[in-house]
Amino acid sequence: MNSLSYLNHDQQGFPPPEQALSDPNGLLAVGGDLKPDRLLNAYYNGIFPWFNLDDPILWWSPDPRAVFVPGNMKISRSLVKYLKKQDWTYTINHQFKSVMAGCAAPRAKQDGTWISDEIQQAYYALHQQGRAHSLEVWQGSELIGGLYGIAIGQVFCGESMFHRTTNASKAAMIVLQQHLQHCGFRLIDAQVVNPHLDSLGAKSIKRDDFLRLLTHLRDGAVNPDSWCKSEVFIEL
Repeated sequence: MNSLSYLNHDQQGFPPPEQALSDPNGLLAVGGDLKPDRLLNAYYNGIFPWFNLDDPILWWSPDPRAVFVPGNMKISRSLVKYLKKQDWTYTINHQFKSVMAGCAAPRAKQDGTWISDEIQQAYYALHQQGRAHSLEVWQGSELIGGLYGIAIGQVFCGESMFHRTTNASKAAMIVLQQHLQHCGFRLIDAQVVNPHLDSLGAKSIKRDDFLRLLTHLRDGAVNPDSWCKSEVFIEL
């Protein structure tokens, strides 16, 4: 029977993800901190933080795991038709802080947000190191949607997305996976399937299979210009 591990500030390592609890699904460890080295070590090993504002830091590796393969995303005809009518533009790494703030904003039917000031500061530190990245959706000069995540070799670990206009976050996911495919990425880690991701064709795979893929891809090379600040385009 697996037991929960407690981390201290001097302990940078994590227990094997296979030791995560089944209830709640994937909870692996408690404690530690959100310093860049620990966060990168977590993602490198298939682990991510998720906790509510008043909770200690909780680390997860759920089973099953939600993933996309860049280039295999499901796009409905109605969504294609809708997006073709929009005069939206898309950028990489133009407004990382604003994207995180958008993801942190209160949402309907949700009590608060887990993306605290502490989380935003931690991921901005990774962004400054060139490890965390954002994709923005614009209507003119207005930011209407976006997402952010961490790049680990040929894997992009998606963290959160938001929209202020219908379907803007879906557009962000479509543009992201197209961009990642062109740049040599092989996998998108979407963590846990939800109805929004399911509508785009997210797949659930066993944690063991995910970890094998991660081990194979996490040191792989991609286009070195993948995350240069730039405008990107949607292909419909």
